[in-house]
Amino acid sequence: MPTTATIGPGSLLWRYASDLRSLMPGAAAGLMQLMHPGIGAGVAEHSAFFDAPFDRIYRSVPQIWATILAPDAGTRGLAIRDLHRGIGGTDEQARRYHALEPETFWWAHATFTWEIFKAAELFHPERLSADDHELLYAETVTWYTRYGVSMRPVPADYAAFQSKFWHICAKELELTPAAARALDIAKHGSDTISLVPARGAVFDRASRLVAEKPMRLVTFGCLPSIVRERFDIQWSPTDQVRFAAIALANRQGYRMMPTRLNHWTLRNTLRYIGSQTREHRYQPPPRDQLSA
Repeated sequence: MPTTATIGPGSLLWRYASDLRSLMPGAAAGLMQLMHPGIGAGVAEHSAFFDAPFDRIYRSVPQIWATILAPDAGTRGLAIRDLHRGIGGTDEQARRYHALEPETFWWAHATFTWEIFKAAELFHPERLSADDHELLYAETVTWYTRYGVSMRPVPADYAAFQSKFWHICAKELELTPAAARALDIAKHGSDTISLVPARGAVFDRASRLVAEKPMRLVTFGCLPSIVRERFDIQWSPTDQVRFAAIALANRQGYRMMPTRLNHWTLRNTLRYIGSQTREHRYQPPPRDQLSA
């Protein structure tokens, strides 16, 4: 059984998840989720992903971050689990899948665990010690317990987590139709899709012009190198230099931002996104239909 540790305002997980920089590897994490056969199939079949690829992110991230930061985090986790009860079916290769299959559900959480560690590694000036890595990982295990699902897939410690994570990246991820769509948008952008859940042609166009190139660099720069190599994602030495400059700017620039302002901005950003997407969240079928 993996070790757990308390999550609260003084914990490492709380500290990093409360920081705006925790969201920066999020697009890479989302792409790796879509590369998982079960998750990719579930997103393609049970959402309007191909019409609005980023809407799933807008709907999901505020709810998932609430399972760390909200006073009723445990209740929020169980609600997220229950949203997935009816998500299942057969993918394009005739393979059965279900969102609550233990390895499938854990992989989604694993990418968020990876996201927290990646943000700390790339965008924060301080470095985690070996003990910090173990403590932060134990806190992410506590985070996972809040979903009330099987703990069987959860690695025992940080080293085991790294080993399993890299194995899945190297051997099990694939270019699902949903991942192919997301990858194409990340590579080439889109004239019709905005990165923020706002309305208005002028605002949407401005957001694309400002965010498109940096978003590509951050998405592909954060991806594990094995994922870039397996899926032929071009990444040049110039890209690496530009990405390193973005990471350095974040490590240094946030020194000038008061911590309270940083946390206030993240919380209010998540609240805003949540308020804009609440009416469009996935609604599971009634339980009597699930058991029919």
